[in-house]
Amino acid sequence: DGLLPKDLQIIGTARSEIDDAAFRETTAQALEGLLKDRKLDRSILESFLARIRYVAADASRPETLAALGDAIGTRADDGLAIFLSTAPSLFESTIAGLEAAGLTGEHTRLALEKPLGQDLESSMEINDAVARVFPEARTFRIDHYLGKETVQNLLALRFGNILFEPLWNASGIEHVQITVGETVGLEGRTSYFDGMGSLRDMVQNHMLQLLALVAMEAPAQFTATGVRDEKVKVLRSLRKLDPRESVIGQYQAGAVNGQPVPGYADELGQPSDTETFVALKAHVDNWRWHGVPFYLRTGKRLPRRTSEIIIQFRPVPHSMFEGRGAALQPNRLVISVQPDENVSLTIMAKVPGLDRD
Repeated sequence: DGLLPKDLQIIGTARSEIDDAAFRETTAQALEGLLKDRKLDRSILESFLARIRYVAADASRPETLAALGDAIGTRADDGLAIFLSTAPSLFESTIAGLEAAGLTGEHTRLALEKPLGQDLESSMEINDAVARVFPEARTFRIDHYLGKETVQNLLALRFGNILFEPLWNASGIEHVQITVGETVGLEGRTSYFDGMGSLRDMVQNHMLQLLALVAMEAPAQFTATGVRDEKVKVLRSLRKLDPRESVIGQYQAGAVNGQPVPGYADELGQPSDTETFVALKAHVDNWRWHGVPFYLRTGKRLPRRTSEIIIQFRPVPHSMFEGRGAALQPNRLVISVQPDENVSLTIMAKVPGLDRD
């Protein structure tokens, strides 16, 4: 769409020793796979690839980031955005390497992709290491799930339609389901995932963000601070998890889409007690949601890839159709995040015809 500035450059960095051409080829293949159902303009693709470069560096060895500083040079003075998608254990060494390479100036902004640590203590250590170099105004903590169109639309759906808000509480809603299912296994993320598991990898970030958006109150203004503050109130209202209301598991060898797949330990190459499936019952202890359970579940190697939020409304208090064979189903709002983005509402209606069903 021509939205990128003409002089914008993108530099990728990782441990792999590859050149610019190989990196561009990998990028092209990824884009072609993503846009396979849409027309891909080759001239635009080539123009985009021309912006891309690659610099090899090892985040566990801060001194190797000097090569990145050399590649960027004085262009950092015109504005530099650094996106870190690394294991939590590498954040501190990466920040140290960026500082030594001269890439932490006043025109540099830093984005950190989740998860930020293994627990509260390690998360605080990462935040302290970042704050030592980058002020809060230039630090952005990212959960990429919030960039999905349907997730962003959730606030508009809730607070832009008077239809839902009067019922969006314990009086109108019976329960909420949030599901994130994956058909894939480790997919090359062996060391990262085995150190995290599904609870840290999915529940404490993606799924809690979705829960907070469903449960939050309307902010006075649609600003980042306003939305954040209301989500924090929800998180503070979450009841401490009861182990009796949670289940974890790990996938074994089986089949997905008719194709045989190995078990988790087989993929990993060693025994492990890391969970690949989590299901839990959460409670938001406040006036709006008292008594409404939030069911969260996520896992790998599940039958289908899906991310969805189901709002199950309560049934009507009395049915005048009893005895006529009518099976009344309560209203249900389904908000699909992936693979298809859509919103559907199930309502009751009469079956067409002469029978009064």
